[in-house]
Amino acid sequence: MKKISIVIPCYNEEEAIPYYYDVMQAVVKKMSKKSTFEFIFVNDGSTDNTLGELRTLAKKDKSVRYISFSRNFGKEAGIYAGLEASTGDYITTMDVDLQDPPELLEEMFDTLETGQYDCCATRSTNRKGYSFFRKIFTKWFYKIIGKMSKTEMVPGARDYRLMTRQMVDAILSMKEYNRYSKGLFSFVGFNTKWIEFKIEERKKGKSKFGFWKLLSYAIEGIVAFSTAPLVISAFIGLLLCFLSFVLIIIIIVKTLVWGDPVTGWPSLVCIIFFVSGIQLFCIGIIGQYLAKTYLETKNRPVYIVKETEKDLK
Repeated sequence: MKKISIVIPCYNEEEAIPYYYDVMQAVVKKMSKKSTFEFIFVNDGSTDNTLGELRTLAKKDKSVRYISFSRNFGKEAGIYAGLEASTGDYITTMDVDLQDPPELLEEMFDTLETGQYDCCATRSTNRKGYSFFRKIFTKWFYKIIGKMSKTEMVPGARDYRLMTRQMVDAILSMKEYNRYSKGLFSFVGFNTKWIEFKIEERKKGKSKFGFWKLLSYAIEGIVAFSTAPLVISAFIGLLLCFLSFVLIIIIIVKTLVWGDPVTGWPSLVCIIFFVSGIQLFCIGIIGQYLAKTYLETKNRPVYIVKETEKDLK
């Protein structure tokens, strides 16, 4: 039988973990004749009793493994650590909040077993539980990054997907520090089948992704998979230079022909503020790319492990 590794990043999820485990046991039982399972929980520096819950599960069930970080390194580091630790023939990533329906796992497994696909991925067709502004922001993010990036970004794509060992090894071969998994999953290629579903509301706990964290994550994705912002900033600079040249010609002609004095300091101040703002905006774009390059050259580890299930006595 094939072995499925389930990677579950966790941050302050003490309420959700027991509930998630109980729900997944029904899936394990249903697929027991097709496959075996291993659960790899990644504790991303939680400050609640998440680690205690994971220790309890690991003692009770040998198929449960866990990796506990020395501090919070972020969800991307959690996914990477889980993929590295996985030993299954097929590997999936899931959120512990159960917004991604576990019952789809059997369909995803059957799809890969046909041999026609290397990955069975999911995309949401709704944004249940999202605020109005978050829905708008998400919609426009996918439109923008879809135009900017050469790597395909599927609108509504989730981290929840089942992948072959070959595909996961390809993803792990990319050792970059600044990671954006949705982009990496697309970058490596491989044949992917998409399944659509409607997101359910969280069963337990609260979302850890606020607006600013999502904004930061969006910028991470754009910077990681597109250099278009640099081209845009250069184009804006060129356009403003051309516009200023035209305005200088107009002022000279008006002064020589009509003797019109140069007046209007308030408009001049507004122009200075506008151009200065554009300059700072463009410098900020360049700074983002420079910062990512700086972090990559440091060659720091993506995560640091403090404890695993092997440390239990």
